[in-house]
Amino acid sequence: MWRQVLEDGRSAFNDHWPHSVLVPVAVGIGGVMVGWMICGRKPKTIEMGDGWWGSGHKSYVQSEDTSVRPFTIEESEDVIKDLYERLDQTRFFEPLENSQFHYGFNSAHLQKIVTYWRNDFDWSEQVKNLNRYPHYKTTVEGLEVHFMHVKPSNLAPGQKALPLLMVHGWPGSIYEFFRILPLLTEPGKHGLNPDPVFEVICPSIPGYGFSEASHKEGFNSVAAARIFYKLMLRLGFKEFYLQGGDWGSLITTNIAQMKPESIKGLHINCVFMPAGGLKQILTLLLGRYLPWLVGMNTEDVKRIYPYFEKNVYARLRESGYLHIQATKPDTVGSALNDSPAGLAAYILEKFSTWTNPDFRQLEDGGLERQYSMDDLLTNVMIYWTTGSIASSMRFYKENFTRDMLTSPVYKTGVHVPTGIANFPCELMHVPRVLAKEKFRNIVTYTYLPRGGHFAAMEEPLLLAKDVQDFVSAVEKCKK
Repeated sequence: MWRQVLEDGRSAFNDHWPHSVLVPVAVGIGGVMVGWMICGRKPKTIEMGDGWWGSGHKSYVQSEDTSVRPFTIEESEDVIKDLYERLDQTRFFEPLENSQFHYGFNSAHLQKIVTYWRNDFDWSEQVKNLNRYPHYKTTVEGLEVHFMHVKPSNLAPGQKALPLLMVHGWPGSIYEFFRILPLLTEPGKHGLNPDPVFEVICPSIPGYGFSEASHKEGFNSVAAARIFYKLMLRLGFKEFYLQGGDWGSLITTNIAQMKPESIKGLHINCVFMPAGGLKQILTLLLGRYLPWLVGMNTEDVKRIYPYFEKNVYARLRESGYLHIQATKPDTVGSALNDSPAGLAAYILEKFSTWTNPDFRQLEDGGLERQYSMDDLLTNVMIYWTTGSIASSMRFYKENFTRDMLTSPVYKTGVHVPTGIANFPCELMHVPRVLAKEKFRNIVTYTYLPRGGHFAAMEEPLLLAKDVQDFVSAVEKCKK
């Protein structure tokens, strides 16, 4: 009986809905369902979580002080007196003949730097220069977080400044941005397009310079990203742009992974190679001879090879610091925190070889080809006067963990609009074909003609223009 009822029902359905109508209807319904699944699916994000990095236990009785307090960098006569005494007692050694910077910082040139530092460098003038921009502190997750907030002095009628969070890296500081800040906040005065214009927020990573260091283990890039996101909310920004290099690149990327709905765009000038896989290996192996087959161009080939072919030796030569800092940072930190000459050698060696690897061939490391000695020593002094070298190096240990390559940070893609600035002397070149494995919405990908790892300090005009071009493209797309 039930079989007969079903057959009658099927016949009635077919009579009312002929086959020629059913097929397009089914296809249409299927298309709607697929579209709903694609458009309705939110990009995967990393958990924001929460943390407490202050000393002792978090008190739930008293809420955290969320006030934003003006901060002034001060010089101390006692600190300078102690510095001079230590510089006067520096024990130097003879460098090898014709060794240049191949063994690290040339000790003969270090003597010249120490002499200048002791007799000619004027820290009081540099403090005045540092204070020409507004500085603030606020408490986030138990830490006193320092930041600069620089706004345009004059906006045209109807013009709006876009909020931009810029994050530095190691062994840099907020001082890396002093040459680029005027270009971003008053671009028309420096030969750039007058629009877009930015108000820039530059925080010191906790443990670097004027931001308090974590008192507990585990403070990594995700924790820094969360703190900076909370900082931006505290300043009243629900949407903003991001820019970073070195650790700043990873921290800003984490913010984009964590809260993509708040990020209008991400601009980075340092791309960390995505976790290796078969595609990456094949791309790098075939790219030397068949670049077109794997999505590379001639500029990629020029920048990757022959470095890739000598990769093992090059990485061993330049990554010793990373292994130390990712394992036992406090050991070398003890020495650097005690010796200003040692601290200068350790930091400035990176400003030599990371600016241009060919500077290893020079006895002075080519340091003053891109920077003034006052600029270099001002960055060193920020570490020295705050005693933050050891805590800054701990950031490596907290991020290079056993489960690093399987963590959500490395497995989660970035879906916000992304701009990538490629400077030829950066530590690593990642071609677009590999970068898009991580960054799924690359809006601009630029090959810059010169510059290295400290782009904002080396080539501020090139970087500022690339940031402007990227933001203009994003804003135009949104309109």
